[in-house]
Amino acid sequence: QVQLVESGGGLVQAGGSLRLSCAASGHSLSSYAMGWFRQAPGKEREFVITILRNGYIRYYADSVKGRFTISRDNVKNTVYLQMNNLKPEDTAVYYCAAGVTSKVYLTSADFGSWGQGTQVTVSS
Repeated sequence: QVQLVESGGGLVQAGGSLRLSCAASGHSLSSYAMGWFRQAPGKEREFVITILRNGYIRYYADSVKGRFTISRDNVKNTVYLQMNNLKPEDTAVYYCAAGVTSKVYLTSADFGSWGQGTQVTVSS
């Protein structure tokens, strides 16, 4: 099973940018669909964005369209979440996840490996 470790979180002012990293070990990410989730205090976990094995990107949270994007570096075995024009409502713990699936439309149940999360705090 692949192990995932997120990093790159921190405190940033509204309108700023941040790039999160998800480093994998134990297995190559090239064989997985990858996703990012987030959970704000007192709220349910939110499905944000995925990248499939063929590179197709799908947004599951309308609020991040035009501001966030996901990418994958198979050489470094790392997935990234680039976040631009951050807003206070983006404050959450962000989790990356990996799943073995050929589906186009994914759910959280398709992801079997999860990272420990990294905190993102956006000040106004």
